[in-house]
Amino acid sequence: MQLGFAILAVGVIGMAHGASDLAIVPRPQRPLFVTLYLTAGAACLAWWVADPAIALPIFLIVSAVHFGLEDAPHGSVLERVARGVSLIATPATLHVASLSNILLAAGAPEGVSSIMAGSLAISGAIAGGALVILSIQRTDTRLLFGTAALLLLPPLVGFSVGFLVLHALPQTIERKVQLRCFSIASYLRAVSPVLGAAVLLVVLIGITMLSWDPTGVRPLFAAIAALAIPHLLITPWFAARMYTSPVGSPISARRTEAA
Repeated sequence: MQLGFAILAVGVIGMAHGASDLAIVPRPQRPLFVTLYLTAGAACLAWWVADPAIALPIFLIVSAVHFGLEDAPHGSVLERVARGVSLIATPATLHVASLSNILLAAGAPEGVSSIMAGSLAISGAIAGGALVILSIQRTDTRLLFGTAALLLLPPLVGFSVGFLVLHALPQTIERKVQLRCFSIASYLRAVSPVLGAAVLLVVLIGITMLSWDPTGVRPLFAAIAALAIPHLLITPWFAARMYTSPVGSPISARRTEAA
């Protein structure tokens, strides 16, 4: 149940914001961008197959940095750290044994998975507690709900809900504004070819890797990482500059220049 939920939430719905990566890159830079994007994804997948024990913690660390920077762009350093750590680690706080089993299936060595889960539980409790206090101070129901989901729900489900509420859906709205789409539906239509190709790629990677891990956990992590790492590392170097409008909506710098 957890695996199926994560596949739908992260592997399909959550990829909608990353599907516009190509669209926000200036056209002259797109050939180089696509080349580096595909190369990074292939290298990540090969690394995950060859040495998942190293690829897994690096993927978690890079993801935490990305979440911290993207989810609190104007926040303090402490808030950024708390947001990044919480999204990765808070699901372990009340589900240490369950997350340990998931990490083991994802490629962590036996014995190391329990240490990782215990460390994540402690750091996740601290970061999650800080965000709960912050959400109450700000009357931020989205932050409170997302953090509560990370804490209370089973690990993969909690991460999936938290990922959608705190990261993927807000980022999708920002991309919609940047691409000047009038609705989420029009945004999805605009990115549907790339989104469809990404979903197909995740499915193909997952099916191919099922021979290594019939549980489906490692194929899920590997497939998501193969698309996530280029999104985390390559896109920020090419994406158009952003500024925040007086009402708080991020707008493409190219739109300003055109005006």
